[in-house]
Amino acid sequence: MKKIILTTSIGLTTLCMINPAYAIDAKYRAKLERSGCTQVSETQGCDINKSKAENAKAGFLNNTVINTNSYTGIWTAKNSNTGQTVAKIHVDHNQKVWVNGQEVKAKTSDGGLIFKQGFITFKLEGDPKHQNESVWHDSDAQTSGPILKTN
Repeated sequence: MKKIILTTSIGLTTLCMINPAYAIDAKYRAKLERSGCTQVSETQGCDINKSKAENAKAGFLNNTVINTNSYTGIWTAKNSNTGQTVAKIHVDHNQKVWVNGQEVKAKTSDGGLIFKQGFITFKLEGDPKHQNESVWHDSDAQTSGPILKTN
């Protein structure tokens, strides 16, 4: 009797180990693949009902490298008190920066692209979710304001 129970339990254990177990169902897996999301990125806001392109544009990636530069484009630094334009900023795909038509040196630090022109320091946020936190600060006049991506 003990031999039968032992043999049966060994057989069941072996059968369980051979049978593949799937943690997620096929429909959910297909949605993840179509959207470019992972289970982790979904908890961070990646939408499995959107396409890979839409999720990539929103800043969610599936461990892939995208050849676009999130700083690329035209930015406008505004004075938050008067609404006047302080500077027009152009960033190309190689992260070369021009402020009001003059090329300036830029470096990436703390998740942003930082550069100076005169007394003004500019910081562009690279993460699309935080681009509204891009700011400039004039150390001489002690003024600051937002930088908005215009295209």
